[in-house]
Amino acid sequence: MKGTIVAFDEAKGYGTVHAEDGRDLFFHCTQIADGTRTIPVGVAVEYEVAPGHNGRWEATDIHRC
Repeated sequence: MKGTIVAFDEAKGYGTVHAEDGRDLFFHCTQIADGTRTIPVGVAVEYEVAPGHNGRWEATDIHRC
């Protein structure tokens, strides 16, 4: 899937991807594929969607486009 990073809190290590289909998906910094543990807001990304904690869907395996 494709989307854009719309929020990222470096101190807490999590953020939000806004998907092309209109959903907002939570992600944790450990899901950033290049291992940097940080990603700027506004970057276009490709990712997978997987079931996460508390029954919500989350973005995983996040790559910059």
